[in-house]
Amino acid sequence: MKLVAVALFWGGTFIAGRIVASEIPHMTAAALRFAVASGLLWLLAWKLEGGLPKLTRQQMQATFALGATGIFLYNICFFSALALMPAGRTALFVALNPIVTALALAALFGERLGARRWLGIAIAFAGAAVVITRGDLGSALRDISQSVGKGELFMLCAVCGWAAYTIIGKHALRGLSPIAATTYASLWGLSLLVCGAVTEWPQFDTSRLTWPVLAAIVYLGAFGTVIGFVWYYEGVKAIGPARTAVFNNLVPVFGITLAALLLGEPILLSMIVGGLLVIAGVSLTNRQ
Repeated sequence: MKLVAVALFWGGTFIAGRIVASEIPHMTAAALRFAVASGLLWLLAWKLEGGLPKLTRQQMQATFALGATGIFLYNICFFSALALMPAGRTALFVALNPIVTALALAALFGERLGARRWLGIAIAFAGAAVVITRGDLGSALRDISQSVGKGELFMLCAVCGWAAYTIIGKHALRGLSPIAATTYASLWGLSLLVCGAVTEWPQFDTSRLTWPVLAAIVYLGAFGTVIGFVWYYEGVKAIGPARTAVFNNLVPVFGITLAALLLGEPILLSMIVGGLLVIAGVSLTNRQ
């Protein structure tokens, strides 16, 4: 039940992100999100682990890389995409995270991808093509600019940023708990975001920080980041990483449903067909 709730929370981040991205500058939005998340993560680390450990030089470099990719780069692209694209359509792109990560691991670390995993990758990318082109592959082949705009490119960059975050976390961190690593990554990412957000503040209209926007920021930081993270790793501990990862397939389902219910976005046939293909491809790729 907690893992279903995590998928619901993460699906809801696209609706909250859409609300925030339409009102305030993107780096400021991301900085506010991780100001909330970093404070809560620090309190969690203090309560559960007695505080944050002192980092070695390698750990400092690794956590900085995590913050630069999974926090700084991902969130700038995330909010930029949501300012240009419907929330439901954006949520479907995130389903490609495991596929891009698998391809990057194969290219950079020589991890072997058997025939079954290659088939899953092909199915997932076919589904993504259906979503991106809104089911009109022929027109996209004639003029790709009709289907792939700035929003789609931002979201593809976000997916690549998260793949880098995943790979760094898998290969570069030693001797740090998940909470400590995530807290340090959030603090590094927050520092980078604040440096960028400073340039936005002279033109920032604080009257746009309405109660719905502030509530969406708190949701993104508390539910979309901290509670989601803790419950997800409780799932990994209880039922294992492979079975836990399957629940990620519910994120775009919740994202599309919530976008339709709360934002009135249409659910296109191409989103349903393409989304099912992506989920099928990801499940086939991740099957143990």
